[in-house]
Amino acid sequence: MIDFHTHTLLSDGALNPSELVRRAHVIGYRAIGLTDHVDGSNLEAVARSILKVAADLNRFQPTLVVPGVEITHAPPGQIQELVALARQLGAPLVVAHGESPVEPVAPGTNRAAIEAGVDILAHPGHISESEARMAHERGVCLEITSRHGHSLTNGHVARISLLTAATMVINTDTHSPENLISRARALQVLIGAGLTEGQAAGVLENNEALLRRLKERLQTLGIV
Repeated sequence: MIDFHTHTLLSDGALNPSELVRRAHVIGYRAIGLTDHVDGSNLEAVARSILKVAADLNRFQPTLVVPGVEITHAPPGQIQELVALARQLGAPLVVAHGESPVEPVAPGTNRAAIEAGVDILAHPGHISESEARMAHERGVCLEITSRHGHSLTNGHVARISLLTAATMVINTDTHSPENLISRARALQVLIGAGLTEGQAAGVLENNEALLRRLKERLQTLGIV
């Protein structure tokens, strides 16, 4: 399994990074993104901590740790500068918390995150066709999620992604160890979103392709 969206004690997750990565390794994860929640109040501190943790863990254990952040509930007008700051700080992976139907995310968040060029727009809810087309044009991946609640709109995200050729990836939005999933479970989630077996396998290949790109960033940073 390759999963680009998880949380640790650095935000609202239940485990410290080392334990989360260890638990992921035991169930067969090849790579895991640590993407704790940030806004303007904590982005610098979290990004610096995650970068150090990833560098350390990648020296001592086999599951590749990809350090990142999830920009969460920031005002849409601030997202561009937060993404730019995250990149400046060296975060290889930048995720934005999309307009999930189960949280009061500000309208316009999806579009602002896509325009800012995040790597992944997480659980984007009822994303519009025009936003999905922009995501395709700008290389922003749209997330299919196994997370309870956020997954309510997986079917819509899958349908609009197929319509617009937007790239889908699957992640867990893990907050506690029971949220981690196997590759087989990921396929079930994707098929449950209305994809064929072949299309579901293609989404898993998208995770592989994104990991290859992120590895290049990690190599540049010297943390892989």
